[in-house]
Amino acid sequence: MMKWLRENVYAAGIVTIVRLIVGWAWLDAGFHKLKGGFDATGYLKNAVANPVMDKATNELVYPTFTKFIEHFALPNVKLINILIPVGEFLVGVGLIVGGLTAAAAFFGLAMNFMFLFAGTVSTNPWLVLLGVIVLLAGTNAGRFGLDHYLLPIIRKGWLRVKGRGGAAGTGTGAGAGGKLNGNTL
Repeated sequence: MMKWLRENVYAAGIVTIVRLIVGWAWLDAGFHKLKGGFDATGYLKNAVANPVMDKATNELVYPTFTKFIEHFALPNVKLINILIPVGEFLVGVGLIVGGLTAAAAFFGLAMNFMFLFAGTVSTNPWLVLLGVIVLLAGTNAGRFGLDHYLLPIIRKGWLRVKGRGGAAGTGTGAGAGGKLNGNTL
């Protein structure tokens, strides 16, 4: 199944449709926050005041995340007010145009999980499910998008940089049994 999802052209077509749906949801959410002015202060205060609790034990389910919100996000709410709308918008753009698709899907999933940890269900479970499908498809998710053109350029640049950095075969590093600074490895 994974081979089909990652390599099949028909799977790429299906994942493109999924990618467009998820991308539109992110783009729309980010655009409305950017356009209408966004302030996460109330949301963050509510997430601290009413954290996700285990109903049987009445203990925090995500105590570390609640502390993160209380001690990092709230004191830096001005930064959060920029990161969330811009992040949502960029995830949407990346998924819609199929550019850096896996990265866009990853960051979308990261935001979905943060919203879930804070106690917001909304459309997040659906976006997580569809985002995982896009992420698992790997490079096939961007086959019908900018990734088709962008990833070969990135790979070529990466190989060029990697070749200069002392990778195997460049003569600058030491292989098994070789010498490094006069010492046998």
